[in-house]
Amino acid sequence: MVQERTSPRPPTGPDPAAPSSPPPAGPGPASSSSDPQPEGAQAPGEGEPSAAEAPADGASGDSGPPAALPGERASGRRGGTEREPRSRTLGRVGAAVAGGLGLFAAFPPLGWWPLASLGLALVVASLYGARPRRAAWVGALAAAVFLTPTLAWVRTIGDDVWVMLVATETVFYAVMSALAALVFRLRAWPLWFAGLWVAMEWARSLVPIGGFPWARVAFSQGESLFTEYAALGGAPLVSFAVTLCGALLAHAVLVRPPAARPWLRAAPAFLALAVPLLTMAVPRPGDEGRSINVGIVQGNVPGRGMYVLGDEPAVVLRNHADETKRLAQAVREGKLPKPDIVVLPENSTDIDPYRDETARQIIQDSVRDVGVPTLVGAVVAIGDDRRATRSITWDPATGPGAYYDKQNLVPFGEYTPFKDLVLALWERASLVGRQSVPGDRPGDLKLGPVTIGAVNCYEVAYDATVRDTVRAGGTPIVVQTNNASYALSNLPPQQLAMSQLRAVEHNRAVVTAATTGISAFVTPDGKVSWQTRELVADMNVVKVPVRTGETLATKVGAWPEWALMAMGVAAAGVAAWRGRRRADG
Repeated sequence: MVQERTSPRPPTGPDPAAPSSPPPAGPGPASSSSDPQPEGAQAPGEGEPSAAEAPADGASGDSGPPAALPGERASGRRGGTEREPRSRTLGRVGAAVAGGLGLFAAFPPLGWWPLASLGLALVVASLYGARPRRAAWVGALAAAVFLTPTLAWVRTIGDDVWVMLVATETVFYAVMSALAALVFRLRAWPLWFAGLWVAMEWARSLVPIGGFPWARVAFSQGESLFTEYAALGGAPLVSFAVTLCGALLAHAVLVRPPAARPWLRAAPAFLALAVPLLTMAVPRPGDEGRSINVGIVQGNVPGRGMYVLGDEPAVVLRNHADETKRLAQAVREGKLPKPDIVVLPENSTDIDPYRDETARQIIQDSVRDVGVPTLVGAVVAIGDDRRATRSITWDPATGPGAYYDKQNLVPFGEYTPFKDLVLALWERASLVGRQSVPGDRPGDLKLGPVTIGAVNCYEVAYDATVRDTVRAGGTPIVVQTNNASYALSNLPPQQLAMSQLRAVEHNRAVVTAATTGISAFVTPDGKVSWQTRELVADMNVVKVPVRTGETLATKVGAWPEWALMAMGVAAAGVAAWRGRRRADG
């Protein structure tokens, strides 16, 4: 239950006994309360001697003008805000910028994962004590600083697309920050803030046009002390834990406990350290004594950027067929163990093998040479004007068989939302060509001795897609990806970190085959056992454990996420209601 400190009803105007200068808010220690001071008014709380230090009506930030501080002027309108000292505003800006940079550095390719919590602590410091309107733009600033470099790989499509994506995602952080300004007035606000963060990441993973779950805080923790939380509650619980840790660190610095209980200052810091260390107690399923040999092929592509296929047709197909034959030759020479199955990347053929007999024969020859069932990635025609991104099981004797069609499509890459309007405004949108249609079933595919869990590229960021595939019996998880347009950017390492998290989340090995890299093998405990360099042709055979035991996260699905979101949103609602009630007298 969300509770607020009990104190006498605050006066309705400036109290002559109030302090002559504003208490600190934002970056830097607060005065003597675990609740923030809303920009120029002291919040009531433990350790405060009298009601004279309580905020005026309206200091809740959503109703009524607050009392003016000495030397400042009240806004004179309902819901207005007082002028904040320039030094305090600059402190907020500095903390927001530093926090955004810390979050960016936590993500691959830098991967300095402890900076995620430290960055979030600075973000909290920039918001603490602010009214919702100011918190919104400060939070938006932190988000822009974080997302602009983190999503720099989008520049391949165009700088305008990059800017529009960052701007769109920033809106979610601004809304969350405005709500955070309310929950900072409640007891135990680090919990409520972390819950709001989870709700924000859920919302932007859902809308607009299918959502964009990239750059969730959990995806900075591919291999860290926080990673094990994924086995309990998936990516949302990891994001919650990292955010809670950062909020607790901020609490330890910002909130000054009552003089009678100075030890309270150490309590949040202790709890912040305990959050990642508690993962040592998370039970993990053991090895089940079964494994298979998986061949991984990375054929490379001739082009770069938006023109990865080059000018000559079928080059991508031949590259992957030749690399498959090179793997077969290495097996015959005893340089590699014989695989049980072989995995090729998404778009490993640039020609539809259903409609082109030559392409079909090239694939058949290479699969027959390696001699085992192979997963082929292709873009295939559906009717006259549509297509599907497809994972096809290919038998060395009988050819193509069962398949999985990608469910989560890339807007403006595989299909064009608001097609007529977008095509009229941006000529580049015509590069999409045929419009992709999504699949409607999980990626469990029988391939040789196992039922693999097929996931295509962008889909690895979507919790439900991966979870449904595992629940359908997929093991190991096989991620086919085509990152050729984004080679040597920060996208491939970010995607690999997602595979690491998914491995722990579902107790499954993850095999990734990429056209240009990074192809990799991730063990069920999230360790990268083998990976390729980018922009080279490569292949290998790896021994992959086959596990069927389900983690708690796999079993309970999205319930932890819903619980965490409800907690944060309910706290914001309670804080807003109590603020309104005080303002109404």
